[in-house]
Amino acid sequence: MWTWKADRPVGSIVIIHGASEYHGRYKWLIEMWRSSGYNVVMGDLPGQGTTTRARGHIRSFQEYIDEVDKWIDTARTFELPVFLLGHSMGGLISIEWFKQQRNPRITALILSSPCLGLQIKVNKVLDIASRGLNVIAPSFKVDSGLSLDMATRNQSVIEADQNDSLYVTKVSVRWYRELLKTFESAMVPTDAFLKVPLLVMQAGDDRLVDKSKVIKWFSGVASHNKSYREWEGLYHEIFNEPEREAVFKAARAFTDQYI
Repeated sequence: MWTWKADRPVGSIVIIHGASEYHGRYKWLIEMWRSSGYNVVMGDLPGQGTTTRARGHIRSFQEYIDEVDKWIDTARTFELPVFLLGHSMGGLISIEWFKQQRNPRITALILSSPCLGLQIKVNKVLDIASRGLNVIAPSFKVDSGLSLDMATRNQSVIEADQNDSLYVTKVSVRWYRELLKTFESAMVPTDAFLKVPLLVMQAGDDRLVDKSKVIKWFSGVASHNKSYREWEGLYHEIFNEPEREAVFKAARAFTDQYI
């Protein structure tokens, strides 16, 4: 876990990255928040980035939630409004984290292309095989099926990722089964978001996440203050796209109103 402190902070924001990636891919976004007056707290999820755990593998999705809980506790120590920003699988983690809290003490929540379903079609034979392997060989790994140009149109980001040894390319069958199980859990009706301002920012041309599942979740979530914005033509990683400055301004305009 790392902390980037603003010179004159007005709030703190916890960023949760997505699958396969890590905090190092968020340098631009971290600096944008920090220079805008927000302390930033972020770490690498278990099995990803600089963590010492087996890469691309988890025993349970709860490991992610427990790790993020530590980041949020750190953000609270600044005694400023705390915001949560979850991208892709980080959005799914945010949803599940909220559902476990009786008093989340989060000022507002932003979900960036939250992973509530996959666009990538998994081979049926592999899908069936993963059920058995999840019991007898849960750490068995397969190619993630992700390609860099599916995530963003930003060529500089793609080129950097191609030479990044920390980018995860293989995932375990346990990780895959836990992800599917959490998709189902996230869709269960809850009043966990009733009182927290919620902004969902969805890529219009998302080639990784099933946008229809995001819309379905958003339509069904109980909230007194929720808004949905779709970014036409943008790929999955909206904060890495060529239009990312406009995306950031929209996110910051949302958080600023709660300072």
